Amino acid sequence: MAEIDDIDHRLLRLLREDGRRTFSEMAAEIGLSVAAVKRRVDRLREIGVITGFTVRIDYAKLGWGIEAFTELRYPGTTPVGKIVRTVTDVPEVQEVFTIAGDPDALIHVRVRDLGHLQQVIDRLRRAGDVTGTKTLLVLGSWTRDVGAVEDLSRRPSAR
Repeated sequence: MAEIDDIDHRLLRLLREDGRRTFSEMAAEIGLSVAAVKRRVDRLREIGVITGFTVRIDYAKLGWGIEAFTELRYPGTTPVGKIVRTVTDVPEVQEVFTIAGDPDALIHVRVRDLGHLQQVIDRLRRAGDVTGTKTLLVLGSWTRDVGAVEDLSRRPSAR
């Protein structure tokens, strides 16, 4: 595991709050030089702690306000790669998680309305070797964003 200190955790928190924050802004906040902040962020990227920068989008304002999770079941002999390929051609699928146990996969879907959701579910049911689905409609959500990295690093490991 990479050697990450408190300053690195503070930089990660600042970047999670605003990924467009400049090195100068972070340097002033943390009390380091701009060059030192850049070196630390570059190192965090090189060792794979920072895997990229992104933007958060309000999908409802784009007309994609319905969010759901659908469980997918497959025959026991279906390879994981085939499970993933089943859903990659469906643009409404945002993420796919292959999981142990029953079900075999959990997918995150965004759609315009309930009719659109039904169309997506019907398409998934016809795709590949899907033997069953169960869909859970999202009513609201909460995400552990800012401080999550710090929180996890301070928790005692379960050994």
